[in-house]
Amino acid sequence: MRPPAAAAIAAAVVLVGQLTKAWITAVFPLGSQREVIPGLFRLVHTRNRGIAFGLLGSSGPLVQTLLLAVVVAVVAVLVWQLSRGNGDRLAGLGLAVVLGGALGNLTDRLFRGEVVDFLDVYLRLGGREHTWPTFNVADSCITVGAGLVILAELRAARHKHAAQAD
Repeated sequence: MRPPAAAAIAAAVVLVGQLTKAWITAVFPLGSQREVIPGLFRLVHTRNRGIAFGLLGSSGPLVQTLLLAVVVAVVAVLVWQLSRGNGDRLAGLGLAVVLGGALGNLTDRLFRGEVVDFLDVYLRLGGREHTWPTFNVADSCITVGAGLVILAELRAARHKHAAQAD
């Protein structure tokens, strides 16, 4: 994927993520929730100082600074990888989407000190509620982008194996 296309995709992901977070913070007071699909999905307004699934969220300033440094390093590696402009288009798309998600959450960390989460998927079974950690558009893009990179690698391995068999 060419670097300008990757940058445009990453920028679009950041924009959509930040717009949805701005909407949630404007419409939903912190801690509020609204059922969208009863028993399955609701919008909530939560904050997360940690990494994936809230891990290390209650850690002190040193750990928070180290987390920020790790995110900046990941962003730098993604930018470097995409700036090379070669390779599989699907992998490039995946990396661009991951970059956009990482930049979106980094933006929150830099300007809010925490990440706004609002998508809450859960399942009610037998009177109990089973929940997935609350997430946001950027988190979704990171996950989908990583999946695209994995698919690209599996596809490349299959082609390489087929070529060796010939």
